[in-house]
Amino acid sequence: MCYDFSNNDTFLNNDKVKDALGVKDLDFVSCSNTLFDDMLEDWMKNLEVDIPSLLEDGIKLLVYVGEEDLICNWFGNYRWVRAMKWSGQKKFMSALTIKFIVDSVEAGDLTSYGPLSFLKVFQAGHMVPMDQPKASLEMFTRWMGGKLYGSKK
Repeated sequence: MCYDFSNNDTFLNNDKVKDALGVKDLDFVSCSNTLFDDMLEDWMKNLEVDIPSLLEDGIKLLVYVGEEDLICNWFGNYRWVRAMKWSGQKKFMSALTIKFIVDSVEAGDLTSYGPLSFLKVFQAGHMVPMDQPKASLEMFTRWMGGKLYGSKK
């Protein structure tokens, strides 16, 4: 991926940050072969089958994707979210798609019903927060506050 993670490295290797995280003796690296090898057991594991039970328990789920993501394309994600079997599936499928507005600008398309929300973020690739930082911050802030909504499409 052609993203610059150097700001993350600098921030996480700052002595004050490491002290606050309780990891004074560790050095942060963006890509670790050791960690990658340790996580291989979970690589490409289908966890989709567990999501419906979370929704049934009322656990809020936000699926967001950049409209220009070539790794996890928005349409494929949209299709699996719509095809997922759960008690709110039909109402989710019939829910209106609304514009996600940030600073009076259309930043994405949002579909929500109950605990499930799907947001396609405009002009963003695989790393949505890096491509659209303002829209991402607004998305997370609203979602965590239970106020992820926009205007009708």
